Amino acid sequence: MVDINEVTAAPSPDLLTPDNCVVLFVDHQPQMFFGTGSGDRTAIINSTVGLAKAAKAFDVPAVLSTVAAESFSGPIMPQLAAVFPDNKIIDRTTMNAWEDPAFVEAVKATGRKKLVLAGLWTEVCVVLPALSALSQGYEVYVVTDASGGVSPQAHEHAIQRMVQVGAVPVTWVQVLLELQRDWARAETYGAVMEVVKEHAGVYGLGVVYAQAVIGAHAAG
Repeated sequence: MVDINEVTAAPSPDLLTPDNCVVLFVDHQPQMFFGTGSGDRTAIINSTVGLAKAAKAFDVPAVLSTVAAESFSGPIMPQLAAVFPDNKIIDRTTMNAWEDPAFVEAVKATGRKKLVLAGLWTEVCVVLPALSALSQGYEVYVVTDASGGVSPQAHEHAIQRMVQVGAVPVTWVQVLLELQRDWARAETYGAVMEVVKEHAGVYGLGVVYAQAVIGAHAAG
């Protein structure tokens, strides 16, 4: 029941904010991309970089991890590393990043309880840490368009499995706009518009058009 006297113009505590989340990038590496068949791989790369720049724009901490970088999977994608040049990349032997002490300690060090997670492949390197973190009380938001599986079925079944135990599926643009949430927030407005124009496809073209016709501060 809604108590009208208690209704206020206030955001839900379930929303992502720059102060309550950390973004986890797991295994965005060449060999993992080679085996990805759930969607367009160029689009996944674009979404991953868009998500990274969204985190950077709001100073959200990011944890970057690879698996068997030197022996099998290759280095993390350079476009992602370039967004976070000062971040240490945690290389693992475990498919489940949540079984790697260095990875878990990096997450704990942020003090954040909302985990925004993207990776390859969805059915292995995303599902395993997602379920593990959920079991320990974290909230997990899976960025589905910055993740990919070996097939559409594998990707979708993995998302369903995570949702069934409490994970929340989101997209990278959704994360970006949820962090901004108010076009009057001038301190991040410019950075958000730059990310949109570079990575949000026709939405970005719409912003280019609006700023050219209406003015530099056209919103949304």
